[in-house]
Amino acid sequence: MCHVQLRTLIFVAWVLGYVAFLLSFKRMWTGKHIRSPLVRSLFMSMVTEGEAGTADQLEWYRCCPDLLGESVRPLFVQSHMDTDTKAFLKHSQEKSGWLFTQLYHSLVSTVLSPMVSRTSINGFLGRGSMFVFSADQFQQLLRIGPDWEANRLLDLGAGDGGVTEVMGVHFKQVYATEVSPPMKWHLQRRNYTLLGIDEWQHTGFQYDVISCLNLLDRCDDPLHLLRDIRSSLVPKTGRLVLAAVLPFQPYIEVGGKWERPKEHLKIAGKTWEEQVTNLCSEVFKRAGFELEAVTRLPYLCEGDMYNDYYVLDDAVFVLKASEDTGDSPQ
Repeated sequence: MCHVQLRTLIFVAWVLGYVAFLLSFKRMWTGKHIRSPLVRSLFMSMVTEGEAGTADQLEWYRCCPDLLGESVRPLFVQSHMDTDTKAFLKHSQEKSGWLFTQLYHSLVSTVLSPMVSRTSINGFLGRGSMFVFSADQFQQLLRIGPDWEANRLLDLGAGDGGVTEVMGVHFKQVYATEVSPPMKWHLQRRNYTLLGIDEWQHTGFQYDVISCLNLLDRCDDPLHLLRDIRSSLVPKTGRLVLAAVLPFQPYIEVGGKWERPKEHLKIAGKTWEEQVTNLCSEVFKRAGFELEAVTRLPYLCEGDMYNDYYVLDDAVFVLKASEDTGDSPQ
């Protein structure tokens, strides 16, 4: 009995010590205390909006059309905060307040992060769900109605399938790719057809819509990826829905480490509008695409015990294959 009580006391003391450590660490969790340039840049761009008011949230959608290129300006679609976005934020705020759940997540993440990717940790814990666009915003971008339906959707790097579900209601067949084993399990639970990262281009059929959401800055060879997407779309009617975090900061995650990709796309411009214009006129054109629509949206992620949620600036494009095939593949 004494040994059991002693072990209980030790465990309670360890938990209290761990909580005290987390609370003290929270005070230091600002960009100026992070030594790694990569982590610091990611942190400074991933700004929490947990205490932001309505005025701050309006900035998530703000665009200065005069700063867009002449060919891009008439294709910009103004988005707004809507019911689905508010619901995601509310759920994230509630989940952030689950103290013991957040303590458990923090402990597991601390133990696994040197060996396992952040994506896989989130998949294992069932946390870190993302929100890119609502059903209404997706329909507005593609200029479709609620009852519109096509044959095949392919979602590249689908994560846990939360965003896939928003798009998938419009398609008879939904395909997805993902490299994280825990995330694959989530996708299988949703009954999506999983394809290998070197398989989706060679299935013998093409896709009506391919989504590539916040993947361009996290892959080794982004131009090759774009060209593979172009050749995999249904001719003439096929569309690519692509989201990119701006400012563009390409890194790939290997295990628990971040590394530069083999092909580093350098996007010119300092403002959101300038980088959007450069992506359209240089990168997408080289890959054989032309712009059909673009909007500015917040790329939202569920938070943790420190912040209710995190937000990055996204540019979401709808692209179609141009008659000009762009540069020849290298």
